[in-house]
Amino acid sequence: MPARTSRRRPLAVVAATAAALALTLTACASEDTAAEPEGTAGGGAFPVTIESALGEAVIEQAPERVVTLGWGSGDIAYSLGVTPVGVEEDAWGGDEDGYQPWLRAAIEEDGGELPTTVQMYPELDVEALVGLEPDLILAPQSGLEQDVFDQLSEFAPVVAYPGEPWQTTIEDQVRIAAEALGVPEKAAEVLEARETALTDAAAAHPEFAGTTFAYVYGGTPGTLSVYLPGDTRVSLLTGLGLELAPSVAGLTASEGTFAATLGLENADQLADADVLFTWFNDETEQQATEAQPLWQQIPAFQRGSYLPMVDTTLGMAVSVASPLSIPWALDTYVPQIAEAVAAVPAS
Repeated sequence: MPARTSRRRPLAVVAATAAALALTLTACASEDTAAEPEGTAGGGAFPVTIESALGEAVIEQAPERVVTLGWGSGDIAYSLGVTPVGVEEDAWGGDEDGYQPWLRAAIEEDGGELPTTVQMYPELDVEALVGLEPDLILAPQSGLEQDVFDQLSEFAPVVAYPGEPWQTTIEDQVRIAAEALGVPEKAAEVLEARETALTDAAAAHPEFAGTTFAYVYGGTPGTLSVYLPGDTRVSLLTGLGLELAPSVAGLTASEGTFAATLGLENADQLADADVLFTWFNDETEQQATEAQPLWQQIPAFQRGSYLPMVDTTLGMAVSVASPLSIPWALDTYVPQIAEAVAAVPAS
């Protein structure tokens, strides 16, 4: 085995920390359809070969020691009946031990053993990962780079993203994971349960239907970016019955993202948004943003039909948008949305 210094290599994805990862505008699901896994047999028979943008993963037999990297993979594996032996540590939205609470709660409620957390930022702890002796590394919604993929593939098959990094839909994440784990028939069931959670919440709040919204980020003074269709946060809200404001729906995304750079000087264009959604890393960032005169002129902010998210755990849950995180988040998020919608004046 090479020395530790050679096994801990930089992973230059979108930022050096988990917080910066959550900040990036490219960390959202794409509407593009992933390539179908190749070489699969009926009933989840092995061997299975899954192609990705970085190379193929040949899985000879049903994996028993799965390590998950990126967003949602641990949740998805668990939903499909496999408890990972290792998951990526979440230093931004996770608990004090680096676990995302929805996954931790699900495993502990079932009396299972918690997986080991693996440091991903500022660089992937390859030695710790390899020490878990994985027979599969699952990372379909991640920012793995080619050299890291190649390095990890020396130890175990690595299932990476099918197109661009951080651009895999939740539907394709589930289908890819199900193929890799040998349970392709379970994918539809897991996705249906996730969809049911959304439709049930929408049915309980008919007032959401037709309410227009914009989801923005303006954490840097003077800036304003707007999330567009394809982003998981936008998809969640439309799944609950809200509608993207026409002024936002007509914007063009920046290359490689699902967000448009609007600029705070153009904030008046958001006048047709009944509700304004945003998020912040912390209260200091929130206060600095909300103190800007141009921000204060946004109609939804003025009337209080405004939902800022400072809870990083909730923010991660709705960004990951996994079969486990969505039901966990809705209990808190839906009442907050209802309060913001109630502040919209009657037509």
